[in-house]
Amino acid sequence: MARRALKLASWTSMALAASGFYLYSNKYLDPNDFGAVRVGRAVATTAVISYDYFTCLRSVPYGSEEYLQLRSKVHLRSARRLCELCCANRGTFIKVGQHLGALDYLLPEEYTSTLKVLHSQAPQSSMQEVRQVIREDLGKEIHDLFVSFDDTPLGAASLAQVHKAVLHDGRTVAVKVQHPKVQAQSSKDILLMEVLVLAVKQLFPEFEFMWLVDEAKKNLPLELDFLSEGRNAEKVAQMLKHFDFLKVSRHLGKIYSEMIFVNGFVHCDPHPGNVLVRKHPGTGKAEVILLDHGLYQVLTEEFRLDYCHLWQSLIWMDMKKVKKYSQRLGAGELYPLFACMLTARSWNSVNRGISQAPVTAAEESEIRDNAANYLPQISQLLSHVPRQMLLIFKTNDLLRGIEAVLGTRASASSFLNMSRCCIRALASHKKKNTCSFFRRTQISFSEAFNLWQINLHEFILSVKGLRLANWVLALLCWLFPASH
Repeated sequence: MARRALKLASWTSMALAASGFYLYSNKYLDPNDFGAVRVGRAVATTAVISYDYFTCLRSVPYGSEEYLQLRSKVHLRSARRLCELCCANRGTFIKVGQHLGALDYLLPEEYTSTLKVLHSQAPQSSMQEVRQVIREDLGKEIHDLFVSFDDTPLGAASLAQVHKAVLHDGRTVAVKVQHPKVQAQSSKDILLMEVLVLAVKQLFPEFEFMWLVDEAKKNLPLELDFLSEGRNAEKVAQMLKHFDFLKVSRHLGKIYSEMIFVNGFVHCDPHPGNVLVRKHPGTGKAEVILLDHGLYQVLTEEFRLDYCHLWQSLIWMDMKKVKKYSQRLGAGELYPLFACMLTARSWNSVNRGISQAPVTAAEESEIRDNAANYLPQISQLLSHVPRQMLLIFKTNDLLRGIEAVLGTRASASSFLNMSRCCIRALASHKKKNTCSFFRRTQISFSEAFNLWQINLHEFILSVKGLRLANWVLALLCWLFPASH
């Protein structure tokens, strides 16, 4: 009996050793793709981060200068560990890490600044893997489908990468190839994240991030459906074909105002890697190109109209309606916090008028400090607002990230463009719901008058700006007269 057990153990050891050597020597098989490795890595990282917070901050008086400095260090260590986990497990983990990197209103700066690198550091699949995916999905080899196919991808993202190729009819195309195993791993990864978030919540009751897992569970299958992405690209191209822009920062704001307020069909992943700027070869004008059409949010008409009313109220400082429409969108008594999160401005600025003065460095610092102090309330708010609102928040944060890269922030002009879209959307809804010719004419007149008021307001602002510039120039000439 002992001899048989020893023989069985020897054969088992040899089989395991041979399997390990094969996996190690086979460059197309990555041990990181195995479930046990991925789960073990995620559990270990979560345990280390939780232990770090639990032990390092326990013995320091809450709110003291020492506490704040130590907490910042723990934030930074934890953010780096989380970033390393995302890069190692790839796929779904990078996608969720990118989302976390955009939550400036919720997460400390140490996290958002560290995780933002995931937008530009996605892993690439090898050509062997690309050929395998094309063969499995299309049933043909690359040379059967394309005259040429570039081995080096034009870009790589969390779920896929893009190659330049030429079809047999001579057309140059971009071929988006999903990373292998992403489809199979995604559901398991989301389940793992759900278990880990629930476990961390047991240790830290204020840790309310289940809404993020729920969103990933709902949206990831949409992002992995490339046929749906193709249909979305065709729909948004038709929807925005009338645009012709001169300035990039205004360009992007107008596109998203049109999508959100007028059409209710919103591209929800506008991070810097998905927005290209180029000069049109014919006209020489700047063009903005949106990539990655996998994730769109279709807004219900009720939500879209309430959101229009809310932004109109915010822009024109109607605080009673700000409260009314914030509460209609699920904010409850946390409507001041909701308005601050939506505009990325302080409550004082919201009351004074978000279009009256630009955001200052002091205000940005105040917002970040309050985000840390109000984390439980923010988490509570995010768990109560409609699911559509979560993707709108994400989209707003990503757009602000692009503004930061371009060195711009929302100006009075951009708010007025939003107001134009809101006026058009609300007027269109009213006209659609009336059969009276007189009433439709009345609505059209009111719409034209309101748009004229905005144009006049914008003209006055530009004249004031020009006058101020002339005053400054005159002052400089008086202080520093030119020598003759």
